[in-house]
Amino acid sequence: MPAQSMDALVALAKRRGFIFPSSDIYGGLQGVYDYGPLGVELKNNLKAAWWRAMVFERDDVEGLDAAVLTNRTTLKYSGHEDTFTDPMVDCRECKSRWRADHLEGDKCPSCGSTDLTEPRPFNLMFKTGVGPIADDENFAYLRPETAQAIFTNFKNVVDATSRKPPFGIAQIGKAFRNEITPRNFIFRVREFEQMELEFFVPPGTDEQWHTDWVEERLTWWEDQGVPRDRIELLHVPADELAHYSKATVDLMYHFPHGVEELEGIANRTDFDLGSHTKNQADLGIQAKVKENTESNARLAVQDPDTNAWQVPFVIEPSAGVDRGVLAVLNEAYKVETLENGSERTLLSLKPHLSPIKVAVLPLKRNHEGIVAKARGIKQMLQALGLGRILYENTGNIGKGYRRHDEVGTPLCVTVDFQTIEEDDSVTVRDRDTMAQQRVPVAELAEFVKKALQA
Repeated sequence: MPAQSMDALVALAKRRGFIFPSSDIYGGLQGVYDYGPLGVELKNNLKAAWWRAMVFERDDVEGLDAAVLTNRTTLKYSGHEDTFTDPMVDCRECKSRWRADHLEGDKCPSCGSTDLTEPRPFNLMFKTGVGPIADDENFAYLRPETAQAIFTNFKNVVDATSRKPPFGIAQIGKAFRNEITPRNFIFRVREFEQMELEFFVPPGTDEQWHTDWVEERLTWWEDQGVPRDRIELLHVPADELAHYSKATVDLMYHFPHGVEELEGIANRTDFDLGSHTKNQADLGIQAKVKENTESNARLAVQDPDTNAWQVPFVIEPSAGVDRGVLAVLNEAYKVETLENGSERTLLSLKPHLSPIKVAVLPLKRNHEGIVAKARGIKQMLQALGLGRILYENTGNIGKGYRRHDEVGTPLCVTVDFQTIEEDDSVTVRDRDTMAQQRVPVAELAEFVKKALQA
């Protein structure tokens, strides 16, 4: 069973070095978290898995890494300046602020008062000054999503790669939203990372591509250890769609705090490229976009049969890295009762996501021969390029096993007296089954590679 409460995940995350409150020694900063020694590995492994699936394993996607600082004009024509808002209310009793759509029974979650202000729009974007003069003319936004830089770079990528639709541009990066009420650990935060793909398709093929990408993303999450039966598909009602969307399917995951969005797959039509392009009327743009008098680019392609200019439609699978980490941790979290009545906590992570792939443990910490052999095995396994191999010289094998169960290490290799005095073999222990077997050091590399690929 997954974790039964958010508290269990939060406690594990801090105790074992996955996630810490940011600026913790000064009381923290609401809605901001730091990834610790194991958390940064898990997070990087999840991003690498997404990049591998989106870019390396496909022949129709290119990558991008765009700037965080965003020209305000970009977000003017994307619609963010006008529409990227949440309804905010103040409690007149305790002076706290809340998102109006998150309240139950029109009561303040802090003090229970019903004496609330009328909801008013609150723009979620962070502004920052650009250059030495801080005024209303010299500022930029911290991007609220990674998507807009993909759209404004559309022509650059097409010119550089000669791509024709259908093709995609993928990006992983930081985004910033000034959430009124950050909540539920790393689920809703002010600084986060997104994994976004903008997949450009010919008009008329968009609905089938939208269906295909929903299936593609469900399969990918299964490969990360998040089963389909823990995800519900929400077809967003027409009156709740974002301003750019023709249709959106949200993957709703059973988080410890409730069923909420893990990833959204949107059919953004031609809204985005149309919004950022010049001479919109000449291109027959279907979406309702703001007339653009400031762009210097035609973000369109020529139809290969007619040579007519055509604005591609966009299918966007967009996932939050932090929410992905939370879902993966939740699914992997297990508490088992052993035969002797004791309990063990383990993270049954997929091996490709595990922060530490193999822990090499010398049986006796001060024995020169055992220590030297263990260090050599660590270096040999590290050279395989499988990820982080940890040499840990504590001398307490039992505690080492329990610790590595709890942080999700798939394999522990113990170097003992039999290794150096008898047959040059080691004990390899499996995290999930706790089974142990002797493996000759000469065969260890192949054994480990096969075990981690299972």
